[in-house]
Amino acid sequence: MYQIIDGKRISQQIKDELREQMAQRKAEGESRCLAVIQVGNDPASTVYVNNKKKACEYIGIDSLSYELPEETTEEELLALVEELNGRSDVNGILVQLPLPGHICEDKVLLAISPEKDVDGFHPMNVGNLSIGRPGYVSCTPAGVIQLLKRSGIQIEGKECVVLGRSNIVGKPMAMLLLRENGTVTVCHSRTKNLKEITRRADILVVAVGKPGFVDADYVKENAVVIDVGIHRNEAGKLCGDVDFDSVAPLASAVTPVPGGVGPMTIAMLMSNCVNGPG
Repeated sequence: MYQIIDGKRISQQIKDELREQMAQRKAEGESRCLAVIQVGNDPASTVYVNNKKKACEYIGIDSLSYELPEETTEEELLALVEELNGRSDVNGILVQLPLPGHICEDKVLLAISPEKDVDGFHPMNVGNLSIGRPGYVSCTPAGVIQLLKRSGIQIEGKECVVLGRSNIVGKPMAMLLLRENGTVTVCHSRTKNLKEITRRADILVVAVGKPGFVDADYVKENAVVIDVGIHRNEAGKLCGDVDFDSVAPLASAVTPVPGGVGPMTIAMLMSNCVNGPG
């Protein structure tokens, strides 16, 4: 019988631990503050931003919210980021993506001070991760590591396959699994003999952005399968990159969608806000 890895439960556990830490710090006169910037009113972004505000409130982190109109210029946004970089009372800066088409995302992410880059997207933090130095780590892959560890799944010595090579999930995921002494293969759209490689995996992390892409043919018996994808199918129901019904009976442990990796992203963002680079 497979184990369902419960991201809701584990994320709540992490938030409760962070809440205790913040209560202790506040008693010692210390505070933390996250500034969240949203440009335009993309409905999904609004939901994410509200969830981040609620998480801050629950844990005891102060939050500043900047909801800017769609027509905000790149220069105006960069000026706000620069102002927040200079504020000693702001510990973290988060610019909600996607940005409107007239604003260059790369330029904005580069403008955020690496010491306040709680999303872990700045090239300096990505570089620190790649050479094993302390720094902020991208929240979704960091959440996957916590899911595995807190579910009693050993990474060291295991054959780990990451399906997807994005800068936000695939690449940092591979580096974090390496840091935990996994043996790591990264697969992507140009990989040959894909099923042959994924069927070697003790731990398979799927982040391809295609609903139900991975079925039982990709998975070896008793593998741990982590599904990073989130989509709505034709019926409007949430689903992931993994065909859960065919894969779960083969797996030793699997994340559901929803309720698997998703809740961990905000939990790890909060961890970055409380604990700083590390």
